[in-house]
Amino acid sequence: MTIIAFAGLGSMGLPMAKNLLAAGHRVRGIDLNPVALATLAQAGAEPAADAASAAKDADVLILMVVNAAQAEQVLFDNGALDALAENGIVCLMATCPPAAVERIAARVSAAGRRFVDAPVSGGTAGAIAGSLTIMAACERATFEALQPVFEGIGQRLFHVGERAGQGATVKAVNQLLCGVHIAVVAEAFALAAKVGVDLPVLLEIMGGSAASSWMLKDRGPRMLQAEPEVSSAVDIFVKDLGIVLEAGRDAQAALPIASVAHQLFLATSGRGEGRADDSQVIRSYYALNGTPTQG
Repeated sequence: MTIIAFAGLGSMGLPMAKNLLAAGHRVRGIDLNPVALATLAQAGAEPAADAASAAKDADVLILMVVNAAQAEQVLFDNGALDALAENGIVCLMATCPPAAVERIAARVSAAGRRFVDAPVSGGTAGAIAGSLTIMAACERATFEALQPVFEGIGQRLFHVGERAGQGATVKAVNQLLCGVHIAVVAEAFALAAKVGVDLPVLLEIMGGSAASSWMLKDRGPRMLQAEPEVSSAVDIFVKDLGIVLEAGRDAQAALPIASVAHQLFLATSGRGEGRADDSQVIRSYYALNGTPTQG
């Protein structure tokens, strides 16, 4: 049994923490939301007054927070790192810029604790099902030590490198592809809508052709809805494609297509639609093209 302090009980973090409880680990939650903490406690988590109390003598501290700034707050400002067991493991699973991950890793290592750069993919559905993809960068021995923890929340577990920042880079590549795929599906649909093509028929044709992709089949149907249920918000890709572009600048790698996709998500958010489903980036194309309806 592993003692785990889990910071970030949002739409993904809460089901991940519950799955760790179901796998037989001891879990202490860290979150500013008392409702999330109470929900996790009802599932069997141990109560803690603050981040330092939750992390006290824990074997692992998982950070499933919004960004690097929140990770730093929990670790350094709120005392969780100092409270963690000697040689304990800090596992950063949030999507963060590679440079920020390297900076955090250096401070964790200087404090005598181990660090794992392990972002995840799979969204809320994967978090609930315990089927996440985990992209971990750390020493091999540390990765193997975390296997029982990773197996409680994920199905596709990868050791992508030994150095902090490599996991974040793999996640950035993943988000680059996802964001660009969504934007280009929206572009294609918007062209068809401009000339009055029936979009449901177009979706059926494209879904069975060489032009198909996972994103086309998943986001395409939602692009045909005026107000689809939110699976992943527009603002998620505003943030994540921003991280992609930051990673590109740091690596001096040109990312022109990712940059255009980012601008389209940003424009959608700028009109006040940042909380809409990310498929609704198509609205920016409708606005650009003067298309009054969704075909």
